[in-house]
Amino acid sequence: MDDFDLDWFLSAAAELLAIPSTADQPAELERALDYVLEFVGPDFEVTRFESGGKPSALVYAGRTSPPEEVPFSLILNGHLDVVPAAAGQFRPRRDGYRLYARGAQDMKISALAEALAFRQLAAALPYPVALQLVTDEEVGGRNGTRYQLERGVRGQFVIIGETSRLRIVTDSKGMLGVTLRATGRGAHSAYQWFGDNALVKLVGSVERVLARYPVATAEEWRTTVNLARIDTPNQARNQIPAAAEAWLDIRFPSEDHDFSGRSASEVAAYLQTFCEPGVTAVVDSLDAPHHTDRDRPEIGRLRAAALAQGYQPDFLRKHGAGDGRFYGALGIAAVAFGVGGDGQHGADEYAEISTIEPYYRALRQFLAGPGQLFCPR
Repeated sequence: MDDFDLDWFLSAAAELLAIPSTADQPAELERALDYVLEFVGPDFEVTRFESGGKPSALVYAGRTSPPEEVPFSLILNGHLDVVPAAAGQFRPRRDGYRLYARGAQDMKISALAEALAFRQLAAALPYPVALQLVTDEEVGGRNGTRYQLERGVRGQFVIIGETSRLRIVTDSKGMLGVTLRATGRGAHSAYQWFGDNALVKLVGSVERVLARYPVATAEEWRTTVNLARIDTPNQARNQIPAAAEAWLDIRFPSEDHDFSGRSASEVAAYLQTFCEPGVTAVVDSLDAPHHTDRDRPEIGRLRAAALAQGYQPDFLRKHGAGDGRFYGALGIAAVAFGVGGDGQHGADEYAEISTIEPYYRALRQFLAGPGQLFCPR
């Protein structure tokens, strides 16, 4: 099919959107992956992966060496998993220029458009290109994109189909999970001098952290800290808590050198400076921020492709984390570039239908544009 048939594409997309591919339904994750692989067709090589119960695949045109031995010039990355939703959100509906469904914006529509562009052009391109399909981005991406990278998959440049309305995301924040653990001494609450209240020490430590990183009340490109939970095993009102803990979710840009470029032990030592005696900062997870140089020639070509479709190819910075961080950690340039929409993870998630064909055509122009952007096969 040379021309883009929007009705045909929306019909195929509706079938994919109807699959409730959430993390707790492994058979549906597999079904979504199989659907897109069948959509791409049989004319390509497919390497399947599985880690932690999450399937993924790498699709590529015929080559003489395994994909983990020779880097691809370009990787198109799409995730097919979605966050949970009511049953009605898995019955796609069109309302004017909006297509409502769970995953319409995030990011099955973009992934399917990537698959279509790959299907139509990959075999004839003079450079090696791959379509990377994963099913665990919404739960961290460690068993999909990161696992494939651990198995040796590499690329020169990566386009991740996360929603952007044809704008280009070159930066996203790092992600840090921290537990503050407080220990004290239990006693009868009427005799406080015999005890040491772990919960009071914990609250004081959290307040120090939040004083340094106040809760954001408007969009700002800075480090934010979310207090997600405070807990204590104490069960009696008249008992001084001997233990307590708090969960912190910290998002940080690459410019914040208190976190960016630091090891887990260095970050823990930094956070310890906010803690009262008896409170320990424990780093549970640490993912680096994602940053790609905006002056790269691939980004210039992608901007030109978006502009040719009538879209102003502005740069975006995303506060959430994405799979681009795994590429960035290896020094591989990655950007997010997708269709438009709104309501991500919400009850009214939708894709802007008017952006689908321009997005697909921008991908085609990027893939097959004039000039030798990538190394030949």
